[in-house]
Amino acid sequence: MAAEVVHDAGGAEEAGAADNSDRIVLLVPHTRREGNIASANRATELLLEAGLTVRLLGDRDVPFTDNYPALAGLDTVDPGPDAAKDCELVLVLGGDGTFLGAAGMAREQDVPVLGINLGHIGFLAEWEEDSLETAIRRVIDRNYRVVDRMTIDLTVHDSNNDLVGESWALNEASLENIDRSGVLDAILEVDFRPVSSFGCDGVLISTPTGSTAYAFSAGGPILWPELDAILVVPNNAHALFTTPLVVSPQSTVAVESLITTTHAKVVADGIRQVDMPPGSRLEVVHGHRPVRLVRLDDSPFTDRLVRKLHLPVNGWRGPVVKDDNSYSDSVTRREAH
Repeated sequence: MAAEVVHDAGGAEEAGAADNSDRIVLLVPHTRREGNIASANRATELLLEAGLTVRLLGDRDVPFTDNYPALAGLDTVDPGPDAAKDCELVLVLGGDGTFLGAAGMAREQDVPVLGINLGHIGFLAEWEEDSLETAIRRVIDRNYRVVDRMTIDLTVHDSNNDLVGESWALNEASLENIDRSGVLDAILEVDFRPVSSFGCDGVLISTPTGSTAYAFSAGGPILWPELDAILVVPNNAHALFTTPLVVSPQSTVAVESLITTTHAKVVADGIRQVDMPPGSRLEVVHGHRPVRLVRLDDSPFTDRLVRKLHLPVNGWRGPVVKDDNSYSDSVTRREAH
């Protein structure tokens, strides 16, 4: 099964005759910068002009002044599992951190998330800030697709096999040593068989979506989001075998900490935390519920990777093209397989 499953959003041809009054968008802006608030205000103006209802995720710390009348007039909702109830989609204006927080609320209601990057790299965002108005008009016209991205589910049991906690992640589950005066002694397991034991700062267990995040910084490979797999990356491990592993999506990945080792915690997407006392066991499996993302175009992940990481591609010549502008037979055969 592919990690990215495509759904139809309804089609642009239906939007012209449709009454938009029953369409609700949850707006989740990053409000720590003045420019972000202005972008959120503009997005709100466009949606309201088209007859959609906009619900604002409340931020009590940042007052919306009279400079942003469209935002000031919105109904606000507190963060929580019901924030996106009855919404068509969640619109995120910010970076990956803002996106990950909104993704949890969208997942609770099984609604898609559209990210417009107002941060730095913003791998999870669909488009950049300079395309904001075009993106909003695509939403108004229902001219978008929805894809399902794989998640992971995690559980932690203590040395008595009692459940400590459970969570889920779109990017990664990061097992982290709390006491930096020593290493975390851990044993890695795949499919209920031991792989290796080592001292480490932690272990990252990631989805293909998360392979461009913390796992990438820790030396893991980048996985295309269409791939269905689980990535395991030891973090600063003291051992001869610390190679990142790419395992089957049907696998169960586990990390056990020794009873004599330091205290640890599991952090899911940098947001949700589960305690992991010495002697505990972390288990990670393919998530039972995906996160649904809005796609506005069909550009390949390769282009996004090059653009976001500013990769050098000077000198690239491309595939052989025949006189009729089709690819050569060798390229066609490769695509067919």
